[in-house]
Amino acid sequence: MNRLADATSPYLLQHADNPVDWYQWGDEAFAEARRRDVPLLISIGYAACHWCHVMAHESFEDEAIAALMNEKYVCVKVDREERPDVDAVYMAATQAMTGGGGWPMTVFATPEGKPFQAGTYYPPVARHGLPSFRQLLVAVDRAWGDIRDDVVRAGDGLVAELAHNARIVAGADGVPDAGVLGGAVGVLLREFDAERGGFGGAPKFPPSMTLEQLLRHHARTGDVDALAMVLRTCEAMARGGIYDQLGGGFARYSVDNAWVVPHFEKMLYDNALLLRAYLHLRRATGDELALRVVNQTAGWMLRELWLEGAGGGFASSLDADTDGVEGKFYAWDADQLVDVLGEQDGAWAAEVFNVTAEGTFEHGLSVLRLLQEPDDQGRFEHVRSRLFEARRDQRTAPGRDDKAVAAWNGLAVAALAEAGAVTGRPELVAAARQTAEMLERVHWDGEAGRLTRTSRDGVAGSQNPGVLEDYANVAEGLLALYGVTGEPRWFAFAGRLLDVVLEEFRDESGLFYDTAADAEALIFRPADPTDNASPAGTSAAAGALLTYAALTGSGRHREAAEQALRFTGALAEKAPRFAGWGLAVAEAVADGPREVAIVGEWGAGTSDGAGTGDKADKGDGGADESPSSQVFRALHQIVFASSAPGLVIAVTPAVGTADGEILPELLSDRPTINGEPAAYVCRGFVCQTPTTDLSELALQLR
Repeated sequence: MNRLADATSPYLLQHADNPVDWYQWGDEAFAEARRRDVPLLISIGYAACHWCHVMAHESFEDEAIAALMNEKYVCVKVDREERPDVDAVYMAATQAMTGGGGWPMTVFATPEGKPFQAGTYYPPVARHGLPSFRQLLVAVDRAWGDIRDDVVRAGDGLVAELAHNARIVAGADGVPDAGVLGGAVGVLLREFDAERGGFGGAPKFPPSMTLEQLLRHHARTGDVDALAMVLRTCEAMARGGIYDQLGGGFARYSVDNAWVVPHFEKMLYDNALLLRAYLHLRRATGDELALRVVNQTAGWMLRELWLEGAGGGFASSLDADTDGVEGKFYAWDADQLVDVLGEQDGAWAAEVFNVTAEGTFEHGLSVLRLLQEPDDQGRFEHVRSRLFEARRDQRTAPGRDDKAVAAWNGLAVAALAEAGAVTGRPELVAAARQTAEMLERVHWDGEAGRLTRTSRDGVAGSQNPGVLEDYANVAEGLLALYGVTGEPRWFAFAGRLLDVVLEEFRDESGLFYDTAADAEALIFRPADPTDNASPAGTSAAAGALLTYAALTGSGRHREAAEQALRFTGALAEKAPRFAGWGLAVAEAVADGPREVAIVGEWGAGTSDGAGTGDKADKGDGGADESPSSQVFRALHQIVFASSAPGLVIAVTPAVGTADGEILPELLSDRPTINGEPAAYVCRGFVCQTPTTDLSELALQLR
């Protein structure tokens, strides 16, 4: 085994038996490159990455190629999910040099870490215009020996350019106003695929943050086109192959433009974001398909990603491959359906799930799709259940990357807490709470006041400090959990995280960086405001800071949130799909955001999401609950039924909550009405007439 044998990253451990003498990222590798006077070969990927596995099998497990790598380079393996900062700077370099990027990323750098050659996947033999990996290794070594001065000069120039670009403040004109927000929707409408849903062509990614932006825009303005784009996209994805029709949950993206064949890896962040988007669609429209996706996706997260041994929280991802074959766990042919279901049900299932004779995937196999609702729902559920059980029992499940990433668990906390409240499923709120407890117990160093990005088996990864998205997304999740449960500890914890954001991740101009001021110095300090697969640290920080400001009245937090959105206006005009979360936050700013304080007495043990949402008895949290508590819970339910953009909720702690907790200022001087629970709907702490009437509260929230 090589130097990766003691790594905590499942991705690095996948390479521990390679003949390559891999180093982990750190001073030891840089020192060895200087001592030997050879370049660094930095290979960056992640555990669920299909092409990372392919390149590993083709090249890194090849003895001859490994010998060449070991002789000519100091080789460094990086898990991009553990070190997004390292990934960000070298991805910027790769894109600058090649015009594209992706994983596995292959970077050649000076012993100081300055890149001078970069690319992504390289095959073992030359094909499709790509040199073989061996040819590349030889050519770079020759350049290092023959024209080193030119190589070093090029690396210096590239690093200087990237460092300059990282500090450019684009569109620094303040928060996007109503005109800019409407213009962004207009751009999206032009890019919208009305036939198939989604935006752009193949490969097509789930636009989770853009869906949230459009839902908020519709809620604020009544724009029917915004809602129509969400409805068409969500239905197309939910009925397509990108969604697991048997087990729930979404794959990373579709390789085609019609959501037929996915790239089968499944990520926590995608599913947390999409769970929340479908939940908000359900809330806005009552859509039944959206509710089914919410329930099934939440079930998939709890079944497949829950980290029981770590005491809570969620694993990062499931692999695309099983036994080295992409999609093997998920694809079917007609004969396989008959083997499980028998002739009649097998033929019926093939028709329902669009399993064709020629196949929609590879080798005559099809990815299951549900293009329309079956006439016989009872038969459908019976067939789906039998296929799910057969797949579970007879097929090898994809591998799981069981590290916990703070940022992605923060997204899961927000989604599950809200889902539990809206749908009346207290077990989802309980999972959100348990995840928050894990983050506080394992990832938060209270003495140092710092957050660790990753953990595995309940042990924090000491070499992986939290980046901006970790602090911001965890704070977002905690504030959502506080609004559901009324437990002040989550409000207080979010405040501590946001203090670090303001003190360590922002410079004097208000620019947010992705790494803390005292973090490891890389070739430049990354600061990327664009939303991609998940919210950018900058836009995530804007959202959490805005919510906290609305709860506390803090001008400092409000100003910082608005400064973070300075980038969003320029992106809105040119590329709104890369500013989805930033624009969603700007929609909340445009709406106020609305602040709701619910005051009054509610019983101990009731702050678990029960008694709210679709499945609850209206206002009835239990037979032993007092009438006052029932009124409180009914008010709470009405608030969670509202689609007001970025709605902020402060809740009186339940009876039995520990004394001495710090409460949001939004609750101050908000008395009950004649001793009965009341709701205050406010903007900027200026409130409408408090009410105990459910209909009046719903009207105020529209």
